[in-house]
Amino acid sequence: MSKSLLEELPRIVANGKAQAEKILEGLESRHRVGLQTREWVLPSKDTAETDWIAANERAVRLRASDGGDWHNRLIYGDNLLAMAALLAGDENTPSLRGKVDLIYIDPPFDSKADYRTKVTLPNVEIEQRPTVIEQFAYSDTWSDGTASYLAMITPRLVLMRELLADTGAIYVHLDWHVGHYVKLALDEVFGGGNFLREVIWSFDTKSGYKSAVNNWIRSHDSIFYWAKNKSLVSFTKEYLPYDDEYLKRFKKKDSDGRLYRDDRGSGAKQYLDELKGVAVSDVWSDIKSFQQDATSSEYLGYSTQKPEKLLRRIINASCPEGGLVVDCFGGSGTTATTAEKLGRRWITTDLGKPACMIMRKRLIDLGAKPFLYQAIGDYQVETAKSHFGRGMRIGDLSSIVLSLYGAQPLDPDDNPLRNLGKVIFGGKKTLVLVDSPSKLTGAATLKRAIAQRNNLLGGWDRVVVLGWNFEPGIGESIATLKDDRLEVLVIPPDLIDRLKKKGGIEKLRVQVRFSSLQYLTVNPVMRKRTDDGERIEVQLKNYVLLSPEAINLDEANRAKLLKVMNAEPLALIEYWAVDPDYDGKVFRSVWQDYRGNTANDDDPLRVVATANFIAPRKAGGRRVCVRAVDVFGFEAEVVQDVAEPGK
Repeated sequence: MSKSLLEELPRIVANGKAQAEKILEGLESRHRVGLQTREWVLPSKDTAETDWIAANERAVRLRASDGGDWHNRLIYGDNLLAMAALLAGDENTPSLRGKVDLIYIDPPFDSKADYRTKVTLPNVEIEQRPTVIEQFAYSDTWSDGTASYLAMITPRLVLMRELLADTGAIYVHLDWHVGHYVKLALDEVFGGGNFLREVIWSFDTKSGYKSAVNNWIRSHDSIFYWAKNKSLVSFTKEYLPYDDEYLKRFKKKDSDGRLYRDDRGSGAKQYLDELKGVAVSDVWSDIKSFQQDATSSEYLGYSTQKPEKLLRRIINASCPEGGLVVDCFGGSGTTATTAEKLGRRWITTDLGKPACMIMRKRLIDLGAKPFLYQAIGDYQVETAKSHFGRGMRIGDLSSIVLSLYGAQPLDPDDNPLRNLGKVIFGGKKTLVLVDSPSKLTGAATLKRAIAQRNNLLGGWDRVVVLGWNFEPGIGESIATLKDDRLEVLVIPPDLIDRLKKKGGIEKLRVQVRFSSLQYLTVNPVMRKRTDDGERIEVQLKNYVLLSPEAINLDEANRAKLLKVMNAEPLALIEYWAVDPDYDGKVFRSVWQDYRGNTANDDDPLRVVATANFIAPRKAGGRRVCVRAVDVFGFEAEVVQDVAEPGK
């Protein structure tokens, strides 16, 4: 450990704790980070219920320990903001401050590895570099080395402590790269007296990690086990079966046939059938890694995936039945999956869209209880405030976006929100509107933009809407308007992070691209009466990915993508689902298919193009919503109003 980092460590930890304290103060002053529910995921097999809506709503309302209604959650977004939202509480759940029984995290190890996202499509494999935002999820590379890593992890540890119950525990899974540094940060956040154990997860060197190295072969990870309050922590011992060597010690047989040995020192008999087994020590060598067993049915090909047996041991030891488990670096979803199987409540988060898709598919395939899929609201605003100060306003951000697009701001009298600009070129006048990052750009924004184009300052030739976040049905809204003088473009999702880098706005002007949107189309939805309800058939028609520029690809991989886009656009769909009674607010998935699901067909690289299922009979029209996610994590939605079938 270098002297400079030793000197810097107290300052880094203090700054991290101060950052967390500002977040906590913001919650008290009514500054809250919201969670937007994107989907209420109901496993498709539940559609067999006679009254599937009522059945699933009953199933999802597990009673929490405080008497409130409970929904397990998969959250997409920065875990710092996700934890702030959980501490603040929302309409679905009161504040979870002091309500979490167990936290397990498997954060990046600061290994300087660059995890790229590989997407396998029919006859081609595309390698996608993560965006600047998603590098947090996929890359262990930090701009200032270990100092940056500690600056990242410290405020998150502080918020985790706030979430933990007094009887709760946290397990932090790391390796040799940064474990000893994080141990010092944990000392500061949780108190050195609450450190319980360093668990060694030992790999079998006979079959794992046998690489050509010029030093000792790596064969273990470290898992730090801490309590919020050492005197109150809850723990249940686990016992392993005795091995053959141990059993040989029980050589004597009693008159009733029971095996025993003399208890050393006391002379008393120690009967084999009265012993639970061998209590598990702090060296776990009985759990294989996927480097040892890549053929495991659990293995998803996710580079940092951990085996369920590892999480089963931790959850059984440190979370009571019905208790709440949180994993803020969700990855492949092992924690949530294991908690589901063990009857524990769970919340998991990840900043990577591919990771969230993997988790969602894994839980659906498991037949998990219905859960909420949510996203962080106001992500860009919160990120901007955290980096540029709490005084940062949406208008400041909009002005920056206008400048990067090449638009001049309108006069303040005509532009009170500071989100309108103009581009005059070739005798044509274009009005530019930057939508708020705290909302989803949808039909209402587009209609307002068209009205301003037609009426503001005598009218304009065109209007361009620049949006941060979009309603899933934005493509359908654009198509419905049929306005060739309207253009909708995507603000780069990693813009805030890019602004932090050297060069600032001037350098970004020649680098930033505002790309187009994607959209989904389906054939007319079919409704047909049956003896037990209604048969609904939905057939995908086309998927258009209009924003390949927004995907971080080199030219060779971009050419591969364009070839698939032109030849077989539906092959880009990773997951799609149907809600036959969409209420316009919460999407309730009652049928879904995803690549790799062999229950519907035997093609792991394509989803099935037709959904066919039975729903309860309903008088009058149905509002059928179809939602799709492509292999890059982009979402699209289409809604159809379907009339009641004739008798």
